[in-house]
Amino acid sequence: MTIAPGKVTGLVGPDGAGKTTLIRILAGLMAPTAGAVEVLGALPGKRLDDLGYMPQRFGLYEDLTVIENLNLYAEVRGLPKDEHKASFDRLLHFTDLARFQERLAGKLSGGMKQKLGLACALVKTPKLLLLDEPGVGVDPISRRELWAMVGDLTDQGIGVLWSTAYLDEAEKCDSVYLLNQGQLLFDGPPAKLTGKVADRVFRVTGFKDRRRHFLTRTLDRDEVIDGTIQGRSVRLLMAERAAAPTPQSLDAEGGAVEPAPPRFEDGFIERLGGGPKGTSALAERYREIPESEGYAIEAKGLTKRFGDFVAASDMHFAIPRGQIFGLLGPNGAGKSTTFKMLCGLLTPTSGSGAVAGHDLRRSRADARASLGYMAQKFSLYGDLSVRQNLDFFAGAYDLDRAAAKHAIEAMIEIFELEEKLDVNAGTLPLGFKQRLALACAVMHEPPVLFLDEPTSGVDPVTRREFWTHINGLVEKGVTVLVTTHFMDEAEYCDRVTLIYRAEQIATGTPDELKAQAGKLAGLDDPTMEDAFIALIEQFDRQRGEREAA
Repeated sequence: MTIAPGKVTGLVGPDGAGKTTLIRILAGLMAPTAGAVEVLGALPGKRLDDLGYMPQRFGLYEDLTVIENLNLYAEVRGLPKDEHKASFDRLLHFTDLARFQERLAGKLSGGMKQKLGLACALVKTPKLLLLDEPGVGVDPISRRELWAMVGDLTDQGIGVLWSTAYLDEAEKCDSVYLLNQGQLLFDGPPAKLTGKVADRVFRVTGFKDRRRHFLTRTLDRDEVIDGTIQGRSVRLLMAERAAAPTPQSLDAEGGAVEPAPPRFEDGFIERLGGGPKGTSALAERYREIPESEGYAIEAKGLTKRFGDFVAASDMHFAIPRGQIFGLLGPNGAGKSTTFKMLCGLLTPTSGSGAVAGHDLRRSRADARASLGYMAQKFSLYGDLSVRQNLDFFAGAYDLDRAAAKHAIEAMIEIFELEEKLDVNAGTLPLGFKQRLALACAVMHEPPVLFLDEPTSGVDPVTRREFWTHINGLVEKGVTVLVTTHFMDEAEYCDRVTLIYRAEQIATGTPDELKAQAGKLAGLDDPTMEDAFIALIEQFDRQRGEREAA
């Protein structure tokens, strides 16, 4: 591979593909087993003064403040003392962190940590900048701001290697190296891979069938190799040499089929042989959740204060049985706080909530027993094996011996965990960690699922497997509350609420929010990311006008 000065080179692939290993070799942290590497005209590790490196999770010391992290990196990089102030002033202005320089790094939002990690990598202006998955777990606004900052760096002639599992980021790179399981699948401009699936991507609209049911049965067709939900429509990728679909061939009564522009992700999925089929083995074995008159999840004025700081203010929503409701918002907006109040992990300062008819204040234990919870960060026991984690959670859910044995055997089969049973959970690849986390969350077949950033960092095929299961469970009557930074995943939701600065600023179906964004930004066919950004910018404008008045 070659990294050109003044260009962004993408290193793209799923978890475990080899991206971090390759970056560590380039940074001089690992030696290659075979082959030759030259970095800035020398062996790796010989030109460290001209190299910037931002590892995964940003490489920060969370017990140090923003300015202390910068000081530490300046000392490590050998920046002369008399240059510290000028360098720090430049970087704090560049990243807009000047207001937060006395805040502990551990108290920053994900987007702020991302910016501080970049600043630490730039304390000495490098000729080559290595970024290892800088966009993982941060919201679209923070990612957009980071891309703008990196654009400024390439304008100065700095070469950037950007590692990512987000395939929409690959489309912004000048050239891309696509890895999978340690092998190079593709290299070249992103448009070259995207062009391979031109004329094979279609959008189906207006059909009478339930969208999840339609997607499931359509994905089970041999001629369809991938499909995703987009609001009320479904987007399909057809197999090579397959005939263009029609409403009749898809049994889409009352529907219409139109060509859709291909994406880099389509090319990647096609190169891997397609995504998973539509039928979920988990959903097929899951119980049918009975109908009920009340809501499955309710939030009535939920508010949480920590001293003078308001983390979530006056949250209101009600979710019926068998729906997916999404909480969207930037890092630090209040999504996880709202989530934890409804899980019973945080006591609200005011307001009330209920899960499966159980009031969170009066029947917290019953509410917890009625839900499955998948945390934002891997929350299982890393020092226990896969089997021990399954055994533990079966006991925690109070399954009797026969029910526990049956549930564990089913989870092992459905999530293909047989060969990993004796492996410590903490050492699993991220995709298997997510499988195990979902298995532990659903083994007691709860009527409600809480999913906090469930697919952050995993590859597109694993994400599709995950949503195949979730869509199938919802068809069985399971109700899902989800937070996500993947805007295309928000399309799977029946309704979403956008949380910003601890307030709900918009609630509706994905199509309704996109329509609002279209009017605000003058866009003909806005995406959920467009909606996210436009609605937040509108809120900021209105807030500024109120404060000025």
